[in-house]
Amino acid sequence: MTDEPLERWAARRQGRLRRPGELKAITLGAGPQRAAHVDADAPRLILEWDGFACQPLMPVENYAAARRVLNPQPDSTPAEVTGPITGRNPLAPGTGRHRKPTP
Repeated sequence: MTDEPLERWAARRQGRLRRPGELKAITLGAGPQRAAHVDADAPRLILEWDGFACQPLMPVENYAAARRVLNPQPDSTPAEVTGPITGRNPLAPGTGRHRKPTP
């Protein structure tokens, strides 16, 4: 059995490590940390990994606000939204081709 070269091991290890600037949210409710969606109205604390430890960044009021901070989405209006398969606006009136014609 041969040993893995140090450079390859270091590259694999670096790929597994958290990157500085990575954000995460923790619940500031009572009890142990649980799934993020549990107690959705509890305040959250956004933490930032600095390469050595998580540093507090900002408090937010609930789960939805934490999701907006962790996963920012570009602003879009309903007219810009398109369906996943057809490429058309899902909010526009349809042709009704999937329905049987009325007699």
